[in-house]
Amino acid sequence: MSGNVAIAWALLLHFSMISMMAIGGGVIALTPDIQRFAVDAHHWMSNEDFIAAFTIAQASPGPNFLFATLVGLQAAGWLGAVAATVAIIVPPSVMTVVTLRLSVKHGSSAFGRTVKAALSPLSVGMMLATAWSLARVADNSWGSAVLTALTVIVVMTRNFNPVWLIGIGALVGILGWI
Repeated sequence: MSGNVAIAWALLLHFSMISMMAIGGGVIALTPDIQRFAVDAHHWMSNEDFIAAFTIAQASPGPNFLFATLVGLQAAGWLGAVAATVAIIVPPSVMTVVTLRLSVKHGSSAFGRTVKAALSPLSVGMMLATAWSLARVADNSWGSAVLTALTVIVVMTRNFNPVWLIGIGALVGILGWI
């Protein structure tokens, strides 16, 4: 049990620190670092298990931070799940409340406008890092890499519901075309 306590403590500390970077893109932008921490650095789960947890969380209704809870569950059982969830929720929530209060008072100042202008490119960069990290793990063949590229092109150039793209990707996989 002491091993799970140590792992839960490590999850709480690390996830609390990185959760403060969940600006704009939300917790999804933290995926590359969570993957590096849980899979590469500590070997608490495999890349495949991480992708499965991420996929389950994204396909499930509700908040998209569920994958951090699943990582914690895999790493240290229920104690790890609670630690990961608290670490992902509490620090950004506190920061949001403080930021909202400050933006009401100082949002129209030069500093407030500068912060708002800086958040957009930061969010886009974090989302691109997440996409790259997940594609590196999930795209294990030329076919899957091409399917990923085509999906990105369609999402960027067409007004097409992403649910259909997920269905098409699933069908392509079921048919064994990738």
